[in-house]
Amino acid sequence: MELAKLRYFYTVAKVGRVTKAAEEIHIAQPALTKAIKQLEEELGVPLFYKKGRNIYPTVYGEYLKNKLEGVLAQVDSIQGELETLKEERGRTVKINVLAATAAVSDAVVAYKKKYPETVFQLIQSAEETDSDVFVTGDLIDANLSDCQEKRIFEEEIFLAIPKDSAYAQREHIALKEVQNEGFVHLAGSRGFRNVCDGFLAKAGVKPQISFESDSLVAVRNIIGASIGVGFWPEFSWGAVSADVKLLRVSEPACRRVLAVGLRKSATPSSVAPHFYAFLLRFLEKRRKKVARLSLPIATIEKMN
Repeated sequence: MELAKLRYFYTVAKVGRVTKAAEEIHIAQPALTKAIKQLEEELGVPLFYKKGRNIYPTVYGEYLKNKLEGVLAQVDSIQGELETLKEERGRTVKINVLAATAAVSDAVVAYKKKYPETVFQLIQSAEETDSDVFVTGDLIDANLSDCQEKRIFEEEIFLAIPKDSAYAQREHIALKEVQNEGFVHLAGSRGFRNVCDGFLAKAGVKPQISFESDSLVAVRNIIGASIGVGFWPEFSWGAVSADVKLLRVSEPACRRVLAVGLRKSATPSSVAPHFYAFLLRFLEKRRKKVARLSLPIATIEKMN
């Protein structure tokens, strides 16, 4: 059944005259009569009977008219609903956060303060490919080929130690030197933990785990309380507290890459490119700011 023929039928059934219905829907009367006849043949039942100058729905026609009232109303609302959906999609940014969760979350909060009408959907799924923006530390699985824009950040991973540690006067250290220290780690479900386990394995260190947590704040505080040492990325987690010092790891080299991408999309978000550019600026500013807050004076002078 063609939707147009159903509309023609419904209009005729509503006004009771073919001539008036033809005028209302802007179609020639013979064409309207032909369309109704074709619909009756298709359905195999008479839809109207004539009485005087007017026509009336048969029992079958009345049934079809009642059914179409709700259906046509829903069809007529589709265009408006799609426009609303398009508007909502345009101001929504879907972000797949597989690394640098703290930095991305801070960027979202900062952006939301400036543009409160923006809607954010944050997910963490290595299999997901429908995001507008993604941040990952795994370049193999990042599928950078489907990005319209991308940026790679390199991030050094430092060893965080308590300020009262015996190593506090140092500026760099080999992981082998702290193999007998207790390690404070993020829980194993976090991707960063796998990166750090790789550093330790390369150094031949089997760490003694003194504390594990999903909370970056908890990790930082426990290290500051002199309960152990731990890894701390250069800028994605922010600055450490005053009771924690960062040492550069001399052996092995401890670095990771962060890929930030803006994906191509069949249903693009108009605000996603703007947030993507904002996120890149946010990460760059954070890297410079944290470097000056956390690194030794000598290191900062070399950077300048």
